[in-house]
Amino acid sequence: MSHYFTMDTSHKIFFKNSSNLSDIPPQSINLIVTSPPYPMIKMWDDLFSELNPEISIYLDKEEGNTAFHLMHLELEKVWSQFNDVLCNGGVVCINIGDATRKIGQSFQLFPNHSYIINYFEKNGFEVLPPIIWRKQTNKPNKFMGSGMYPPNAYVTLEHEYILIFRKKGNRIYSNDEKIKRKQSAYFWEERNIWFSDIWFDLKGTPQKTNFSKIRDRSGAFPFELAYRLINMYSIQGDWVLDPFFGTGTTSLAAMISMRNSIGYEIDKDFKNAFESNLENFQAYSKLYVNERINKHRVFISQREKNNKTINYTSKYYKFKIITRQETDIFFPTVNYIHKIRENEYIVEYDEIQNNSLILPSFSIQKSLNSN
Repeated sequence: MSHYFTMDTSHKIFFKNSSNLSDIPPQSINLIVTSPPYPMIKMWDDLFSELNPEISIYLDKEEGNTAFHLMHLELEKVWSQFNDVLCNGGVVCINIGDATRKIGQSFQLFPNHSYIINYFEKNGFEVLPPIIWRKQTNKPNKFMGSGMYPPNAYVTLEHEYILIFRKKGNRIYSNDEKIKRKQSAYFWEERNIWFSDIWFDLKGTPQKTNFSKIRDRSGAFPFELAYRLINMYSIQGDWVLDPFFGTGTTSLAAMISMRNSIGYEIDKDFKNAFESNLENFQAYSKLYVNERINKHRVFISQREKNNKTINYTSKYYKFKIITRQETDIFFPTVNYIHKIRENEYIVEYDEIQNNSLILPSFSIQKSLNSN
């Protein structure tokens, strides 16, 4: 008899504007992970202008600050829904970059991250420490301004923010959820990386896809970014929402992590890109989880070579671990994905016992169309 939970998870996509999340039952979402269109980034001008034609008018009039404000008002129509759908203690993670832009003869920064922080703070959310992740580029033209002559050169903008907010109130766990919480633990060495304030190890995601219709409108973040956040701020069986679904990176990461997911996307052209990523996703899930475990095995091996004492052992996989809190750690892997109706999927998971998951050490290329 299994001593751990396995379950099916549900994944739904609504192809509609996420300014209305009435399809979601109140307080049913545990975590929101999303990356919205970035105000004042040119690739998103047309989308924002479709939502509010005044934005195009102010851009044409070179009134950048007004256009910037109006773009954020469109995003706030989505943010305003979060308090209703999040459970008490639910977490919001928003990946956002600031924008630099020349409007007329004036070059300036448009600070998207601070605008969003200000909104959530004013609307009763607890503001948690953010994460900065570097997207460093070696392009020779990354430096802007007057070259070698002061004072009109500009600092490069090679990072983005993961803003983190929490709905006030303590989350209360049922007895089953307490068990799932223990099984959702991460490794000690992962904690030390994931909960650092700067992530240097993620690569920027190319803004492209194999599908030509949406190539210029994809703003996908790295798969690892969504995967980390889901494992940091939710437990197995939780519901994860992405109101700017795009090519579905958040839902894919939720599938591997045995979380349920809901996505909202205004552009139906993204559907084929998402379903393309479901092809062979079972194999990808197993490879991804195995790489995570093998990294841990290498870490433990190095500590043992350095004569570090290791006192604990995993209950299910029998490998060594650093802390007692990792004892019940459990890794589901995708066994089968059923499309039960249009834009709705059920994921079944393998029941892994003992060491059956662990394979010889190897590495994989984490490449999905969303990335």
